[in-house]
This record gives sequence, C-alpha cells and structure tokens, in this order.
Amino acid sequence: MAKPFRIGVFGKKGCDKCAVLMDRLGRLLEKPEWNDFEIQYVDVESEDGLVQFAEAECINPQRIPAMIVFRQEGGDYVPVPNAQPGAADLVCGKSRLFQYLGLQTDYSDEGKGVLTPKMIRFVLDAVRG
Repeated sequence: MAKPFRIGVFGKKGCDKCAVLMDRLGRLLEKPEWNDFEIQYVDVESEDGLVQFAEAECINPQRIPAMIVFRQEGGDYVPVPNAQPGAADLVCGKSRLFQYLGLQTDYSDEGKGVLTPKMIRFVLDAVRG
C-alpha cells in the first residue's frame, strides 16, 4: 500500500554523505510514528534519475545529497510546496530548499556538509502541518 508521503533522496553511487542521509532516514522511518513516509532513492547518475533530478528544478547539482518530500494526490506523488519560500530557517539554515519542502547539502563553513537528524525531522514535521 502506498504511503501518504514519499521522501525523494537524490544521490549518487560512492557518495558517503548520500549513504549517511539514507541511513538517517531509514533509522527514523523505522519508528512507528513515521510510518506514513517512504523513501525513494534517485541515482542522479542514471538516465531515469537525471530526468527526475531535472524535473525537480530546485536542487543545485553541487549540493547532493538532497531530499524533497512528496505528497500522494490522486495516485501520483507531487512535491510539497514550501509555504514560506525564502524565510529564515534557524534549524535548516541554507540547507532548506526554496520552492519545495526538502533539504540540500550546504557545503559552506556554516553548513559543514551535514544534513542533521534534527533538520530531517523539522522538514518532515512541516509536511504534516
């Protein structure tokens, strides 16, 4: 049975940070309170993955791994819009996506290239309202 929400994780083979994000999401979603979410890994180096990445239109290719949260609507999954695009975010900082609810890795000195469990939970909580 399809879940109400899907987390699209955009990554590539051999990427340690991609593996860490997948592990953090996997451990979080093992908990019963998160059973309304599922993960879909998108390999941006595959043809299908590159198409999905391009269709997302909001992730900087230099900020992989990234994730976008989708909501099931009419049998399809559609990205959940960011209700406050561009608003300051004290939890996610520059990792928060502008257009949709999601994250992309901030490799600056401030972001340190880490998507923390706190950031992930913050975004997933926002999806639920």
